[in-house]
Amino acid sequence: FMSAYGVYVLLKSVKLSYLADVIGAISLEGFDGRIEPFNELIHMVRPHKGQIVTARRFNELLEDSEIIAQAKQHVQDPYSFRCIPQVHGATKDTIDYVKKVFRTEINSVTDNPNIFIESDLIISGGNFHGQPLALTLDFLGIALAELGSISERRTYQLISGLRGLPPFLVNNPGLNSGFMIPQYTAASIVSQNKQLATPASIDSIVSSNGQEDHVSMGANAATKALRIVDNLERILAIELMNASQALEFRRPLKSSDFLEMFIKSYREEVPLVGEDRILHYDIENTIAFLSNMQIDESVID
Repeated sequence: FMSAYGVYVLLKSVKLSYLADVIGAISLEGFDGRIEPFNELIHMVRPHKGQIVTARRFNELLEDSEIIAQAKQHVQDPYSFRCIPQVHGATKDTIDYVKKVFRTEINSVTDNPNIFIESDLIISGGNFHGQPLALTLDFLGIALAELGSISERRTYQLISGLRGLPPFLVNNPGLNSGFMIPQYTAASIVSQNKQLATPASIDSIVSSNGQEDHVSMGANAATKALRIVDNLERILAIELMNASQALEFRRPLKSSDFLEMFIKSYREEVPLVGEDRILHYDIENTIAFLSNMQIDESVID
């Protein structure tokens, strides 16, 4: 049960970690952010693998962008943009660690008792105990919750009427509420994830007349991790809605070829918002767009 849930959550986490970078890059463009925080030199002096991978990916995603290349009026960006390599990277490193644990687990024997035919032994042991999975699933849940937390902060910055963007990313913001309510939704989901990220593995309760006196609560960790990763997908979908809308206010400047192609594909599913409409359908269609996207494993790794 724990392994099945964990592997599914891991597969989705890997994909969403990549998409968080792509969507974050679009947000950076929409916010007219700076590329300097992604300079390789910064990350070579703090060489966490995930941090380096994230910074390198952003440089690739933003290569030849007219928006990122234009002169900036501000010295620094808010943390939710400037610290993307450090935060996204830490989640990548967590995912890598959890992968190793699950790779060992799904190639292991977790029966009790264990039967060793060649040794002619039947030994009662504790390989059924889920502590290795419970701890790592809790760790993964925390890392995914943080990926959602920083995503929502970027969404908030985009709708705040800064850097030449209109409030709530819509023309006539007094008459149109624009993207105000989707940010409410993202903030609510982020808060829910904070609650779900409370570790299950710190709990235990006695059963079986005291024989089973310490349990991992790994099943709870697994089901919580699934809810967190599904919530993360929704949060990232809302960021993509806002980021792609913000990018339109940077025209006629263009982003990189890759991001322009990404946005073009997205716009076939979710049109630009000109005036108020029910955005629930946009959120659901954006989630479907991300969920149905096929990504080459070599690109993700």
